[in-house]
Amino acid sequence: MSRARLTDYIISGIQQVGIGNTSVYDTWEWYRKNLGMDLPVFDEAAEAELMLPYTAGKPRSRHAILALNMMGGGGAEIWQYTSREGQAPDFEVKAGDLGIYITKFKSPDITASHTKLSANNEVSEIYTAPDGRKHFYLRDPDGNLIELIESESWFRKGLSHSGGVCGAVIGVTDIATSIDFYKNILGYDVVSYDQTAVFDDYKYFSDGAKFRRVLLQHSKPKTGAFSKLFGATEIELIHVLDRTPRKIFENRMWGDLGYIHLCFDITGMSALRGKCLSYGCPFTVDSGDFDMGEAAGQFAYIEDPDGTLIEFVETHKVPIMKKLGWYLDLRKRPAEKALPNWMIKAMGLSRVKD
Repeated sequence: MSRARLTDYIISGIQQVGIGNTSVYDTWEWYRKNLGMDLPVFDEAAEAELMLPYTAGKPRSRHAILALNMMGGGGAEIWQYTSREGQAPDFEVKAGDLGIYITKFKSPDITASHTKLSANNEVSEIYTAPDGRKHFYLRDPDGNLIELIESESWFRKGLSHSGGVCGAVIGVTDIATSIDFYKNILGYDVVSYDQTAVFDDYKYFSDGAKFRRVLLQHSKPKTGAFSKLFGATEIELIHVLDRTPRKIFENRMWGDLGYIHLCFDITGMSALRGKCLSYGCPFTVDSGDFDMGEAAGQFAYIEDPDGTLIEFVETHKVPIMKKLGWYLDLRKRPAEKALPNWMIKAMGLSRVKD
């Protein structure tokens, strides 16, 4: 099926999580050295002109780096304001507050990841999640919570102790409404667990609060150009029952400090636009075609039922071998077909080695 004939949309996986920070290169260095996010897809300073609903109605200058881990998983879009100082929350963010609270990174060997990250970071003990997988937590230099969790979904192994992004933990106010949204728009059609408790594996960051906790996964393997690289993903919804949650980005702008959005790689933006409109969550930002020099395509945003920003990116041009000037136009390929492994591996020639 060519893109010209595509009548529905395809979600290939989580492309990246946006991370607002105060020093783009220092932050990237930490994610590169600690989590293997060493492939820069783009590194660009520019003006964010289209995010006006979330930047107080004014274009804002920024510097962003999109970094991937070639073991597999989504990337980190490391994002810094250059026209203003990125603002931190003016209150203590707690588990269950509304928005992206934790980003999940995957590991083929939790003990090895724990040993590696313990050398230079404060990490939690290794816990057992409700579905039996081993996992643990740590914070990046800006205090953002990160979860390392066992995974069997890999593009390749042996490059790092861990892979890239495989999901997020999102605070919500109504579990049923949020399940419906993430199932019908984003395809998370499997409830892997739904439990209510004071969870032992949350004691690293929680004050003993009681939560309802739901893990959403997808029943079918993803398709699309980079589906093999992104791999399986999951969304964990948490609803705190002992207090009224606050919005993590309350009185702040998109791009301020913290997890600013969760981005999905898609094809079929027109079909997705229609689906979101019919569902009652129309695009709040709609770029049309963009060209960032090293990458080109379209992007759009919607809000989940609690205002968490979900981004969609349809990639048209992507660098395969920057050093040789090889860029691939994905519009000329069948939409559902994954890129051959050798082509994705060729992107790894642009990895930055410390």
